[in-house]
Amino acid sequence: MKVKSIELKISAYNKTQYPNDGLKQIAVIGRSNVGKSSFINAIVNRNNFARVSQKPGKTQGINFYIVNDSFYLVDLPGYGYAEVSKELKKQWAKNIETYLNTSTCLVGAIMLVDIRHKPTDDDVLMVDYLKNRSIDFQVVATKSDKLKRYEIQMSLKVISETLLVDKEKIIPFSSLKKTGVDDVYTYLDSIVEHNDVTIE
Repeated sequence: MKVKSIELKISAYNKTQYPNDGLKQIAVIGRSNVGKSSFINAIVNRNNFARVSQKPGKTQGINFYIVNDSFYLVDLPGYGYAEVSKELKKQWAKNIETYLNTSTCLVGAIMLVDIRHKPTDDDVLMVDYLKNRSIDFQVVATKSDKLKRYEIQMSLKVISETLLVDKEKIIPFSSLKKTGVDDVYTYLDSIVEHNDVTIE
């Protein structure tokens, strides 16, 4: 896969704003500050396309990025950020749940976790949710450049055991070194090529 074009189609705050053009959608999911913006920038090979913030919780709406005029990367709000009001956290959770439950064009998800830390209860709940909804997903362990090689293998084992996913199928990823980018492309290609969507 080669990213030839990408643009932000819309930042949606309710389901009436979701694109309804029939293009396939792949969600990017993860805790606040897991590195979603850096991940997207690395995937599309543009340094500042998705704005990177040092303050967690920057993404509040659902950002629909159209890639190669053929599918969407859907950047969902980060979950688990403590330093916002309960009302705002509830709204973010509602936005995420509404999208995952109602999008008829969703064909897969990229689940980001920080390789340096054991997945949280929120991460476990999200993976369980994806499994229960039969949503195809790929776990990507970000910030792998922060660890030594043997530490990466130890961390992947912890992630595998916590999320109950195959260790060999977890992608160690570094936005800085571009580690794992080709593996993510392989996943995107497989999902976009082999899934159909239903337009309502």
